[in-house]
Amino acid sequence: MQIDSRDRIVFAAGPFEAFIDRRQDDLRGEEVATLMVPEDRVLMGQCLKLVRRKGRASGEVVRLYRPRGAPLSMDFAGYTLDQQSFIALRLTSHRGYGARDGIPRDPQSGLLPPQAFSELASGKIKQSQETGQDFGVTVIDLPGLGGLCDRLPSPGALGLLRSVGASLRACAFDDNSATEIAQGRYGLVHDGAADLEALRHDLSEIVRQHDPDGEEGRVETSAIDLEGIDQIDEGDLAKGLIYAINQCQRADGAAISLRMLSTSIPQLVHQGINEVALFRRVVANRSFDIVLQPIVSLSTGDIHHYEALCRFDSSRPDLSPYRAITFAEETGLIHDFDLAMAEKVLGWLSGKPRNSDAYRVAVNISGFSIGVDSYVKGLLDLLRAEPWTKGKMLFEITESSKMTDLDSANSFIGSLRDSGYQVCLDDFGAGAASFQYLSALEVDVVKIDGSAVRNAMRGPKGLAFLSALTELCRRLGVTTIAEMIDTKESLDFVRSCGCDFVQGYLFGRPSADLKSFQPLPNLGLLRGSPDRLRGRAGLS
Repeated sequence: MQIDSRDRIVFAAGPFEAFIDRRQDDLRGEEVATLMVPEDRVLMGQCLKLVRRKGRASGEVVRLYRPRGAPLSMDFAGYTLDQQSFIALRLTSHRGYGARDGIPRDPQSGLLPPQAFSELASGKIKQSQETGQDFGVTVIDLPGLGGLCDRLPSPGALGLLRSVGASLRACAFDDNSATEIAQGRYGLVHDGAADLEALRHDLSEIVRQHDPDGEEGRVETSAIDLEGIDQIDEGDLAKGLIYAINQCQRADGAAISLRMLSTSIPQLVHQGINEVALFRRVVANRSFDIVLQPIVSLSTGDIHHYEALCRFDSSRPDLSPYRAITFAEETGLIHDFDLAMAEKVLGWLSGKPRNSDAYRVAVNISGFSIGVDSYVKGLLDLLRAEPWTKGKMLFEITESSKMTDLDSANSFIGSLRDSGYQVCLDDFGAGAASFQYLSALEVDVVKIDGSAVRNAMRGPKGLAFLSALTELCRRLGVTTIAEMIDTKESLDFVRSCGCDFVQGYLFGRPSADLKSFQPLPNLGLLRGSPDRLRGRAGLS
């Protein structure tokens, strides 16, 4: 279709009669937005603005209105030539945005998630600095957007978020330069000459047209001064941006004004960069220790193996294990730490008798690390160089919700198992996708998350669920470990459900000294139990 400056159709060609019961000749002079479902008419207007501002645009999904039948989802593409606009609509099965060019996007707004945005935006910023191009970083706040989306019916809320996303991308450098920091709060990197006043007007109009009460059209913007970033490496700048965005997401958005946010983000970026440097030194110098916690057989009361956990400098509360690991995962440093942890455990094992089964240790692997080629190669090379570790090292895949490519994850798991190492799927039951992972990944062990155990203990359905899970694992030849077993009640519960092994404070807190588990605390609770589980599938 050819579109004039007033968004009216000049020429149209295509099977309109079959799609929307309209002859193409009858469409001349009509506003193209009227062909869309009401919720997408504002979005179509933003798509046309995007075409005129950028010269070319694609990737949006709009829905054609049909007098009879469900709306048709159409891929939008457009370009300008000699001040004339041309658009094409192609039937698609997509109903949202999803990934494009290998980059994930929010399915509603089409904006990048913070981590992808941080990596790509930092490259744009450094490129602009090197070429002398003027650029800006701006935070936009639509304080009433969340409440408005809650009040609108689902199609209207979706149309609103798509329109907001299209407007932000039209002002940004490109499709990869805008993100949602928190609900109703956005960040974008743009050309220094970008018309932010026009953006404010567009966003206000979008909200006004979707708002039945006309009360939520306020839009606030604030520029961010990233002074001094010319001296910062692009990779570190990306990690600093990730850190700053994550800190803002954790804060109470209602309590932070836009002015406070725009002044705190530069400080947070630099703080994040400093923390990245600190964490890298900790990993490079191996400035952390390992402690061990036993995994105990419910059928024999014996310690089968230990899980290795990290401990940092006790004088640095900012380096607590949970905070440090979370920080490493968020900033993309976890694979370096995971490899260092494996080396640390290997070093500990090398000082123990190799002809004894008393020293077997499970090492954690973040779901993020599995997708990093350098980590996969580094770990497999390390194990190949130390073949005596077979049967002495096991691997627990944590944060399994972060595994997006299950085929690659299963290939990695297969490499470990083929090399003689057992693999455990950690955090089972903590997320909705747990059974998907169990069906897709060839693992030896499932560790049932402590939160799942606590939830199951609340009623008879929980007992039935956990019992069914252990029976399923038994049929699959997969061993089960119940974690966070801290009381006799939880021990009796998981035993009645048929779990094979347990881990928790009831049998010892993590310790660097194995004498802490000799004798095993509360061993009498196990020695007196019936031996009815002997003979089940177990860890080798």
